[in-house]
Amino acid sequence: MGKKIIVVNAGPRKGWNTDTLLTEAAKGAASAGAELERFDLFRLEKYTGCISCFGCKREQNKGRCMCRDGLTPVLDAIRQADGLILGSPVYLGELTASFRALYERLVFQNLTYNAETPCCNRRPVPVLLIATSNAPDTAYLDLLQNYRQTLSRFVGPAEVFVSGDTLQLRDYSKTDWKWSLFDPEAKQRRHETVFPQECKKAFELGAAMAKRA
Repeated sequence: MGKKIIVVNAGPRKGWNTDTLLTEAAKGAASAGAELERFDLFRLEKYTGCISCFGCKREQNKGRCMCRDGLTPVLDAIRQADGLILGSPVYLGELTASFRALYERLVFQNLTYNAETPCCNRRPVPVLLIATSNAPDTAYLDLLQNYRQTLSRFVGPAEVFVSGDTLQLRDYSKTDWKWSLFDPEAKQRRHETVFPQECKKAFELGAAMAKRA
Protein backbone atom coordinates (compact mmCIF):
# COMPACT_ATOMS: atom_id res chain seq x y z
CA MET A 1 0.00 0.00 0.00
CA GLY A 2 1.24 3.51 -0.87
CA LYS A 3 1.85 6.30 1.56
CA LYS A 4 -1.25 8.15 2.78
CA ILE A 5 -1.26 11.85 1.93
CA ILE A 6 -3.95 14.17 3.29
CA VAL A 7 -4.91 17.18 1.14
CA VAL A 8 -6.75 20.06 2.82
CA ASN A 9 -8.25 22.97 0.90
CA ALA A 10 -8.86 26.05 3.05
CA GLY A 11 -10.14 28.10 0.13
CA PRO A 12 -13.81 28.50 -0.84
CA ARG A 13 -13.61 28.72 -4.64
CA LYS A 14 -13.86 25.47 -6.58
CA GLY A 15 -11.79 25.39 -9.75
CA TRP A 16 -9.75 28.47 -8.92
CA ASN A 17 -6.15 29.09 -7.94
CA THR A 18 -5.81 27.33 -4.58
CA ASP A 19 -8.07 24.46 -5.59
CA THR A 20 -6.21 23.98 -8.87
CA LEU A 21 -2.74 23.97 -7.30
CA LEU A 22 -3.85 21.52 -4.61
CA THR A 23 -5.33 19.26 -7.28
CA GLU A 24 -2.04 19.31 -9.17
CA ALA A 25 -0.05 18.58 -6.01
CA ALA A 26 -2.41 15.67 -5.29
CA LYS A 27 -1.92 14.34 -8.82
CA GLY A 28 1.82 14.51 -8.30
CA ALA A 29 1.56 12.55 -5.05
CA ALA A 30 -0.67 9.98 -6.73
CA SER A 31 1.81 9.61 -9.60
CA ALA A 32 4.40 8.57 -7.01
CA GLY A 33 2.08 5.92 -5.61
CA ALA A 34 0.46 7.79 -2.73
CA GLU A 35 -3.04 7.14 -1.47
CA LEU A 36 -4.94 10.41 -1.13
CA GLU A 37 -7.72 11.72 1.07
CA ARG A 38 -8.98 15.26 0.54
CA PHE A 39 -10.97 17.63 2.72
CA ASP A 40 -12.49 20.95 1.62
CA LEU A 41 -12.90 23.00 4.78
CA PHE A 42 -15.64 25.24 3.38
CA ARG A 43 -17.80 22.16 2.76
CA LEU A 44 -17.50 20.50 6.17
CA GLU A 45 -20.02 20.45 8.99
CA LYS A 46 -19.81 23.35 11.45
CA TYR A 47 -16.51 23.72 13.29
CA THR A 48 -14.46 26.25 15.25
CA GLY A 49 -10.86 27.04 16.03
CA CYS A 50 -9.31 26.01 19.34
CA ILE A 51 -11.77 26.50 22.22
CA SER A 52 -8.99 26.39 24.86
CA CYS A 53 -10.57 23.50 26.77
CA PHE A 54 -7.10 22.10 27.55
CA GLY A 55 -8.42 18.55 27.14
CA CYS A 56 -5.37 17.80 24.98
CA LYS A 57 -3.12 18.59 27.93
CA ARG A 58 -4.27 15.55 29.90
CA GLU A 59 -1.86 12.64 29.71
CA GLN A 60 -4.41 10.22 28.27
CA ASN A 61 -5.33 12.69 25.49
CA LYS A 62 -1.79 13.80 24.62
CA GLY A 63 -1.55 14.94 21.00
CA ARG A 64 -5.29 14.67 20.38
CA CYS A 65 -7.76 17.56 20.12
CA MET A 66 -10.81 16.73 22.25
CA CYS A 67 -13.22 19.17 20.60
CA ARG A 68 -15.67 17.15 18.49
CA ASP A 69 -17.04 18.87 15.39
CA GLY A 70 -16.57 19.07 11.63
CA LEU A 71 -12.78 19.26 11.93
CA THR A 72 -12.47 16.05 13.95
CA PRO A 73 -12.29 13.72 10.89
CA VAL A 74 -9.63 15.98 9.37
CA LEU A 75 -7.46 15.95 12.49
CA ASP A 76 -7.92 12.19 12.88
CA ALA A 77 -6.87 11.62 9.26
CA ILE A 78 -3.79 13.83 9.60
CA ARG A 79 -2.76 11.98 12.73
CA GLN A 80 -2.58 8.73 10.72
CA ALA A 81 -1.10 10.24 7.55
CA ASP A 82 2.34 10.05 6.00
CA GLY A 83 2.18 13.56 4.56
CA LEU A 84 0.03 16.70 4.58
CA ILE A 85 -0.67 19.16 1.77
CA LEU A 86 -2.42 22.36 2.86
CA GLY A 87 -3.68 25.18 0.67
CA SER A 88 -5.14 28.60 1.41
CA PRO A 89 -5.59 31.95 -0.29
CA VAL A 90 -4.50 35.10 1.52
CA TYR A 91 -7.42 37.30 2.59
CA LEU A 92 -6.70 40.72 4.07
CA GLY A 93 -3.12 39.85 4.89
CA GLU A 94 -3.81 36.44 6.48
CA LEU A 95 -4.67 32.91 5.48
CA THR A 96 -8.38 32.15 5.62
CA ALA A 97 -10.34 31.80 8.86
CA SER A 98 -10.95 28.17 7.91
CA PHE A 99 -7.22 27.56 7.67
CA ARG A 100 -6.65 29.28 11.00
CA ALA A 101 -9.23 27.08 12.70
CA LEU A 102 -7.48 23.93 11.55
CA TYR A 103 -4.02 25.37 12.22
CA GLU A 104 -4.87 26.29 15.83
CA ARG A 105 -6.16 22.84 16.64
CA LEU A 106 -3.50 20.98 14.68
CA VAL A 107 -0.68 22.78 16.48
CA PHE A 108 -2.09 23.30 19.97
CA GLN A 109 -2.85 19.59 20.50
CA ASN A 110 0.91 18.94 20.26
CA LEU A 111 2.08 21.86 22.42
CA THR A 112 3.15 20.68 25.89
CA TYR A 113 4.37 23.91 27.57
CA ASN A 114 7.35 21.82 28.65
CA ALA A 115 10.75 23.39 27.97
CA GLU A 116 12.53 20.06 27.57
CA THR A 117 9.96 18.48 25.24
CA PRO A 118 7.76 21.30 23.87
CA CYS A 119 6.09 19.03 21.30
CA CYS A 120 4.42 15.68 21.99
CA ASN A 121 3.93 14.73 18.33
CA ARG A 122 5.58 11.34 18.01
CA ARG A 123 4.78 10.95 14.32
CA PRO A 124 6.04 14.00 12.40
CA VAL A 125 5.09 14.06 8.73
CA PRO A 126 6.21 16.33 5.87
CA VAL A 127 3.98 19.33 5.20
CA LEU A 128 3.51 21.35 2.01
CA LEU A 129 1.72 24.68 2.45
CA ILE A 130 0.46 26.25 -0.78
CA ALA A 131 -0.57 29.89 -0.52
CA THR A 132 -2.19 32.00 -3.23
CA SER A 133 -2.52 35.76 -3.29
CA ASN A 134 -3.65 38.66 -5.43
CA ALA A 135 -0.51 40.45 -4.18
CA PRO A 136 3.00 39.67 -5.49
CA ASP A 137 4.76 36.46 -4.45
CA THR A 138 6.99 38.34 -2.02
CA ALA A 139 4.25 40.24 -0.18
CA TYR A 140 3.71 37.73 2.64
CA LEU A 141 7.06 36.02 3.02
CA ASP A 142 7.36 36.81 6.75
CA LEU A 143 3.84 35.55 7.45
CA LEU A 144 4.43 32.31 5.58
CA GLN A 145 7.85 31.83 7.11
CA ASN A 146 6.24 31.93 10.54
CA TYR A 147 3.73 29.29 9.46
CA ARG A 148 6.51 27.16 8.03
CA GLN A 149 8.51 27.31 11.25
CA THR A 150 5.55 26.47 13.49
CA LEU A 151 4.31 23.63 11.28
CA SER A 152 7.85 22.24 11.15
CA ARG A 153 8.07 22.30 14.91
CA PHE A 154 4.71 20.76 15.76
CA VAL A 155 3.57 18.76 12.71
CA GLY A 156 6.61 17.91 10.60
CA PRO A 157 9.21 19.35 8.21
CA ALA A 158 7.36 21.98 6.19
CA GLU A 159 7.91 23.89 3.01
CA VAL A 160 5.91 26.71 1.44
CA PHE A 161 4.98 27.33 -2.17
CA VAL A 162 3.49 30.71 -3.12
CA SER A 163 1.50 31.70 -6.18
CA GLY A 164 1.12 35.48 -6.20
CA ASP A 165 -0.45 38.07 -8.47
CA THR A 166 -3.24 35.62 -9.16
CA LEU A 167 -6.24 36.07 -11.43
CA GLN A 168 -9.41 36.63 -9.40
CA LEU A 169 -12.07 36.83 -12.11
CA ARG A 170 -12.42 35.52 -15.66
CA ASP A 171 -13.46 38.96 -16.87
CA TYR A 172 -12.90 42.01 -14.69
CA SER A 173 -14.87 44.19 -17.10
CA LYS A 174 -18.15 42.50 -16.18
CA THR A 175 -18.22 44.05 -12.70
CA ASP A 176 -19.09 47.58 -11.57
CA TRP A 177 -15.72 48.11 -9.89
CA LYS A 178 -12.90 50.12 -11.42
CA TRP A 179 -9.88 47.84 -10.95
CA SER A 180 -7.22 50.55 -10.95
CA LEU A 181 -4.73 49.11 -8.42
CA PHE A 182 -3.50 46.60 -10.99
CA ASP A 183 -3.74 45.77 -14.68
CA PRO A 184 -6.41 43.12 -15.27
CA GLU A 185 -4.99 42.27 -18.68
CA ALA A 186 -1.56 41.67 -17.16
CA LYS A 187 -3.13 39.34 -14.61
CA GLN A 188 -4.82 37.41 -17.40
CA ARG A 189 -1.53 37.08 -19.27
CA ARG A 190 0.20 35.87 -16.14
CA HIS A 191 -2.54 33.32 -15.56
CA GLU A 192 -2.05 31.99 -19.08
CA THR A 193 1.75 31.86 -18.99
CA VAL A 194 3.08 31.66 -15.41
CA PHE A 195 0.28 29.86 -13.61
CA PRO A 196 0.64 26.68 -15.72
CA GLN A 197 4.30 26.59 -14.67
CA GLU A 198 3.21 26.89 -11.03
CA CYS A 199 0.80 24.01 -11.55
CA LYS A 200 3.70 21.93 -12.84
CA LYS A 201 5.74 22.91 -9.80
CA ALA A 202 2.90 21.93 -7.47
CA PHE A 203 2.72 18.54 -9.22
CA GLU A 204 6.46 18.07 -8.69
CA LEU A 205 6.23 19.05 -5.02
CA GLY A 206 3.40 16.58 -4.46
CA ALA A 207 5.37 13.80 -6.11
CA ALA A 208 8.45 14.66 -4.05
CA MET A 209 6.43 14.53 -0.84
CA ALA A 210 5.07 11.09 -1.65
CA LYS A 211 8.56 9.80 -2.31
CA ARG A 212 9.91 11.40 0.86
CA ALA A 213 7.06 10.37 3.19
